[in-house]
Amino acid sequence: MGILTEARRHSLPAAVFGLPKLRKYPMPDMAHAANAKSRASAQYNIGALGAAPFHAIMAKANRKLGE
Repeated sequence: MGILTEARRHSLPAAVFGLPKLRKYPMPDMAHAANAKSRASAQYNIGALGAAPFHAIMAKANRKLGE
């Protein structure tokens, strides 16, 4: 997939996002899933992301990555 443009991001179904209701942490491919894990970890470590959303993002990314 490569670069995710704004138009492409808006066209993605909500199910592709780590936080679907907020449409945050898009994971249309494996590269974006790995990036979502990294960004979610960083946000969790500084206290900007709660435990439940963090674990939901990690679980979804792990499924996408086959982990």
